[in-house]
Amino acid sequence: MTADLNRLSAVDLAAQLQSRALTAEQVTRACLARIAQRDGEIHAWAHIDPDYALAQARSLDAGPILGPLHGVPLGVKDIFDTADLPTSYGSPIYEGNRPAQDAAAVALCRAAGAVVLGKTVTTEFASYQRPPTRNPWHTAYTPGGSSSGSAASVADAMTPLALGTQTAGSIIRPAAYCGIVGFKPSFGAVPRAGCKALADSLDTLGGFGRSIDDVALLASVLMREPAMLTARRDAAPRVGMYRSLHWRHAAPETREAFTTAAERLKAAGVEVVDTPLPDAHCALMQLQADIMAYESVGALAFERWRHADRLSPALAAILDGGARITRAQHLANLAQAADIRGRVERLFGECDVLLTPSATGEAPFADQGTGDPLFCRLWTLLGVPCVHLPFAKGPQGLPVGLQAIGRIGHDVDLMAAARWVHPLLQDQAA
Repeated sequence: MTADLNRLSAVDLAAQLQSRALTAEQVTRACLARIAQRDGEIHAWAHIDPDYALAQARSLDAGPILGPLHGVPLGVKDIFDTADLPTSYGSPIYEGNRPAQDAAAVALCRAAGAVVLGKTVTTEFASYQRPPTRNPWHTAYTPGGSSSGSAASVADAMTPLALGTQTAGSIIRPAAYCGIVGFKPSFGAVPRAGCKALADSLDTLGGFGRSIDDVALLASVLMREPAMLTARRDAAPRVGMYRSLHWRHAAPETREAFTTAAERLKAAGVEVVDTPLPDAHCALMQLQADIMAYESVGALAFERWRHADRLSPALAAILDGGARITRAQHLANLAQAADIRGRVERLFGECDVLLTPSATGEAPFADQGTGDPLFCRLWTLLGVPCVHLPFAKGPQGLPVGLQAIGRIGHDVDLMAAARWVHPLLQDQAA
């Protein structure tokens, strides 16, 4: 039985751990065994200390139930500070770095009883550089980035839950490539203290699970919002299908998933409408990229000044580009972004939730990088909550799905809509 515990959902594990039908040590040992078996091939973990993980588990077993994550293993993206494990931010500059304290998000999870298994691989400072991590579905392909190790570790049943961050597409895209559920909350819904910054106007903390209920469990702790656990709808949501002006970049498998989703929802009696495109949609992609590049120069000022020779050429080029953007232009960009956020309600019209592509298609080959965040940039810029719904396969047998988008600040409503929509897509999947 212990050997299969790593495959149980976070919700099932939590229930059995709360009732003491399982021990945290049993569950932790099962996850560590899976890591030992598979991580030599997947490379999802940057830092693992099995003895320390087991010590956490034994301490939890010996004490009272701490909270909803009591005894549930958790992977922590190596962009979050941890006081008891190295935090290298995906860069050789910080090899062996030991922060004095946990990031706020990590501390919230520990206070709720989570067992921190270890630190998962991130791309360099959560940007675009190719990581060593491979896609568990087929190791010739990327798991996406920058939350590469978090997505891969959950998809490969090494851990039921993992933390991630998104500045462009770093939660939703890896979730899509790895065939799991990824949740990016509304901007600012999760505290960022102790998480290495990349772009203050965009950085958003969230995480990964293998079901809607699993990410809702994690989100309830990160957001301190118990309603995430029980969010349900009494009636079907009204769903807007949103292609975006970048539809021409969507691969056939993404187009097919989009069409199939609309057909299945309509067949189930869900009201489905095509959502019109906003003005200047394409320009918004560049706006997000420019804000990200400018703010990255400030966030990584020390590293660029003192350790320029230890930055990857790709990241150095992004920072050089950001340095050419003037302060006046950045302020104008921020003002434009704020104006767009104020008008985002128009995107929804009469809809409760939008469905739109998460990625251009299946995961690309690993040597081609982490994939294009094209279909995620807009939603990160707008600060709205997003959840990836996996339900299809592409021509290579790799996962494909869509992301559900909600109104900013209405994360509970989005989770309720996702719980309604996702089973309709899954139940009829081939």
